[in-house]
Amino acid sequence: MNGEVLEMARLFTPLRLREIELKNRIVVSPMCEYSAVDGHPQPWHLVHLGSRAVGGAALVFTEATAVEARGRISPADTGIYLASHVDAWRSIVDFVRKQGAVPGMQLAHSGRKGSTAPPWLGGKKVPLEEGGWEPVAPSAEAFDKDYPMPRALAAAEVREIVDAFRKAAERAFAAGFEVLEIHAAHGYLLHEFLSPLSNFRQDEFGGSFEHRIRIVLQVAEAVREVWPARLPLFVRVSATDWKEGGWDLEQTIELSKRLKAFSVDLIDVSSGGIVPGVQIPVGPGYQVKFAEAIRKKAGIATGAVGMITEPEQADAILKAGQADLIIMARELLRDPYWPRRAAHALGEKIKPPAQYERAW
Repeated sequence: MNGEVLEMARLFTPLRLREIELKNRIVVSPMCEYSAVDGHPQPWHLVHLGSRAVGGAALVFTEATAVEARGRISPADTGIYLASHVDAWRSIVDFVRKQGAVPGMQLAHSGRKGSTAPPWLGGKKVPLEEGGWEPVAPSAEAFDKDYPMPRALAAAEVREIVDAFRKAAERAFAAGFEVLEIHAAHGYLLHEFLSPLSNFRQDEFGGSFEHRIRIVLQVAEAVREVWPARLPLFVRVSATDWKEGGWDLEQTIELSKRLKAFSVDLIDVSSGGIVPGVQIPVGPGYQVKFAEAIRKKAGIATGAVGMITEPEQADAILKAGQADLIIMARELLRDPYWPRRAAHALGEKIKPPAQYERAW
């Protein structure tokens, strides 16, 4: 590779967010592993997250980690609602950091998609007698016919969930995480409040746009109150429901402006998940245009996600100013060492762990 290519490679330039510097622009997206025990991460999580840190990613996120027990997607999901969860996460956090990566946690609540089985066990509702629970949602309407019927939350209970996010943020900090992400996408609880396709309330948390976004703003405010000002806060959103009458890009842009005012640093831009059977035009980088629009119109940093698989593709997104980070999931499942392969392809050199230097 010539000097010009080296100079142009943006994927391996650092990015500073508050007092945290990411060594490159590659982020390991939250990916559910369905391998926890009573919310506690297991050796699988250490290997899964640790190997991606060894692989060269700058920021490694946990899977969607529940802020309360009924906020898990499945009984095998991780949590951060018990003091023992803090202790269970610490060794993973320490390992990720020792590899030169920043440990991040995604805080989540499954809402009406909770009490379901892992995908390889069918992904449908788990009965109470088999360890399931009654999920909660903005409105009492199931996601699909094979999902459990949720109970609509009372307004006072909504405020309790906001407090659960606050307490979870405190525990995440105690465990040593340095970046937090609030999950408000993919049809889970916060997204359920945002979308008119799942929120049929007529109180302070439903109806108008201002009311539907209220819980997300309250969660951001509550988390930022306890999350140190020196550490970054992200929010993951579904930029569109891909369905007429649902949540859309213009609403996402407006929400992003409000979140910026609550000291959110970056919007992680995905899409879909609120209702089943929606036709999504999936293809390479199909969601990048949403990240670009939010970045430009809301004036906030964004992360691009969705079928970004090639080093040149990822670098081009950054060079074009469409996003600030590349957030990857399935490609990093296929190849935990993708960042190292990408560096080679783009003419960059990144230092391997001492244990692996003889292979470079």
